Amino acid sequence: MTVSFLLRSLRRLSLLQTATLSPTFTLKPSYHVIPTRSFAFSSAEEAAAERRRRKRRLRIEPPLHALQRDPNSPRPKRDPNQPDTTSALVGPRLSLHNRVQSLIRAGDLDNASVVARQSVFSTTRPTVFTCNAIIGSMYRAKRYSDAIALFTYFFKQCNIVPNVVSYNFLIVSYCESGEVDKGLQVYQHIKENAPFGPSAVTFRHLTKGLVDAGRIDEAVNLLWKMVGDGHGADSHVFNNVILGFLNLGNLEKANEFFDELKSRCMVYDGIVNATFMEWFFSQGRVREAMESYKSLLDKEFKMVPATCNVLLEVLLKWGRKVEAEALFDSMLDRHTPPVVQAVNSDTFNLMVNECFKEEGRELEAYSVFKKAGKAPKSKPFAMDTAGFNNMIMRYCEKDMVDDAEKMYVELCAKSLSPDVNTYRALIDAYLKLGRIDEAMEKYTKMVEAGLRVIPTYANKWFSELIENGKIVDCVPILTKMGEKDPKPDATTYDIVIRALCAVSNYDTSLSLLQQMVSYGVGVTPVLKEHVLDVFDKVGRRDDIDRLLNARWSGYAANVSPAQRHGGANLNGYRQQTESIPHANGNGYRYGHGQVQQHVNWQQDNIRNTQQYDNGSYSGSGQQYHNQGNNNGYEQPQYNNRSYVGNGQQYNTGSWNGNGNGNGQQYSNGGYNGNGQQYGSGFQNGSGSHYGNWQQNGSDQQVVNGEQGYEQPQTGSVAL
Repeated sequence: MTVSFLLRSLRRLSLLQTATLSPTFTLKPSYHVIPTRSFAFSSAEEAAAERRRRKRRLRIEPPLHALQRDPNSPRPKRDPNQPDTTSALVGPRLSLHNRVQSLIRAGDLDNASVVARQSVFSTTRPTVFTCNAIIGSMYRAKRYSDAIALFTYFFKQCNIVPNVVSYNFLIVSYCESGEVDKGLQVYQHIKENAPFGPSAVTFRHLTKGLVDAGRIDEAVNLLWKMVGDGHGADSHVFNNVILGFLNLGNLEKANEFFDELKSRCMVYDGIVNATFMEWFFSQGRVREAMESYKSLLDKEFKMVPATCNVLLEVLLKWGRKVEAEALFDSMLDRHTPPVVQAVNSDTFNLMVNECFKEEGRELEAYSVFKKAGKAPKSKPFAMDTAGFNNMIMRYCEKDMVDDAEKMYVELCAKSLSPDVNTYRALIDAYLKLGRIDEAMEKYTKMVEAGLRVIPTYANKWFSELIENGKIVDCVPILTKMGEKDPKPDATTYDIVIRALCAVSNYDTSLSLLQQMVSYGVGVTPVLKEHVLDVFDKVGRRDDIDRLLNARWSGYAANVSPAQRHGGANLNGYRQQTESIPHANGNGYRYGHGQVQQHVNWQQDNIRNTQQYDNGSYSGSGQQYHNQGNNNGYEQPQYNNRSYVGNGQQYNTGSWNGNGNGNGQQYSNGGYNGNGQQYGSGFQNGSGSHYGNWQQNGSDQQVVNGEQGYEQPQTGSVAL
């Protein structure tokens, strides 16, 4: 053992001597992206410098394992308390979002709200971005109560996690409706409970609401709180406070806050100068207004189009057209996309509208519309559909329909798609001038393009076309509209069917009536009575009876707002404590004493059979419904209607017929595979029950419901 130890020592010594006596050589440079890290540094500063260098290198060239995730490794779990990210807006959820957005763009906010709310109970739940889209559209339409109710429905009842944009829409809805204190409560809730903090937009809404309410001191305190929390000096927040002091006539205090903004920001938004200009002009102090404007131009800020548009609007409003045109030309010269976007369609709309305000300048509007910058690097603005729509609308207002038609042709030639507003303006203008054929042509193109025609305009246009003898021509348009979702309104069918019956075109009217039934639109009692009377006179009542009593499957009912009676609102959520009968989105209920409910269940999808009246739901399709008793008040009854996949109904709950617990109802009956009800059940006590009804796609149930006090249920569907 000692010998082996000596041999190893001699061998190690010989190797060391060989390495020492060998000639020197130069190491080849290493081509590793990240060199091997040494484990010793001469100082802490050197170690820190090495760490910074490695981080910079990793940012430039990240390692491959950071670029691609191992497909076999489990996907990291998403925090349920965090709102959706944009990565969630893919696949079916993106399709749902686009569908809601298309309805919003068409101005059909009620159906957009219905689609978004009903998707909560499907496998494709809406993202927070879809919820924000419909809430924001309600706010922009000044339907503040609907925006607040939708926020409650999506984020409190349906447990979708809101983001800061959601809270901002809620706050501004409260502020615009005069409930600033509730907006402040939401702000406090964000600070205490949300996984994020309030944004600058939050402070903009709150300060504006406080200033409008005459609470300028609280707005100032909130401004300093924003600055103290590290949000920085936001120009719009300072502008709200400055405007508040100007409205109070306190120019000195307004200048004080303006100086504070300039001391905190090297570059600020020119909207503050526009506020001073507006106030000076209103006070007749033109010189001070123009001095404020020139002081802003002297700073040579690179202003965004939104700021320049505000300045343009103020200058045009107070007759400073020379300065406005000079500002417009400078914006065009600075427009060098994609580097600098100096103008937008709103800029052109302001200048074009100014031409239409003055008689004789209508022809000049087109040259302004096509104007481009003269600077060497400037490029013409690529006009969007909104800009073309503004030109078309202005031409139609002046009855210059031929010029509007030229703009429409130019719009289509630029590979832009005309939208609802385009066709709406042209159709109204053609009907106004009595050019029925052109109106019919545009109406047909609008429907063929798959654009949504809201009931208000559809009823108006069909009525005018019918008055001008185009009754038969309305049928293919209405049929084409029925091929898209949402289906046409029941009142729209009513107008056309009555017109066809008036000219004795019974076969076509019967065909449209069949579409109403098969699409699940629902035939109103008034229309049903009318067609029965008309067909009875010609001996064809049996055709109507067979059609109305037939069973149609494959479509869920689409009920129009005109069919909804009993004081319910259009958005499907209850907002007050009244005895208003409510039903689900697939039917309608009307009346107060005897309540008749028409339900069209879709049995192929268990989630579409949910009735949501004033209860909550579980994912399995169970309904928790408050069933009123005959004594005028409601008793909570859970699991009143729960369906399983094979169509069995069970556990119908209890019905207190006389309020003393007597009259328990049980075993109301089951349903076999095709929806036929058997075993109408057993009921004791004094409560009444109407049984022996069938369920197979289109069911009817008559319930003897008395009026009673209803608990407020924000979010339940009201029809």
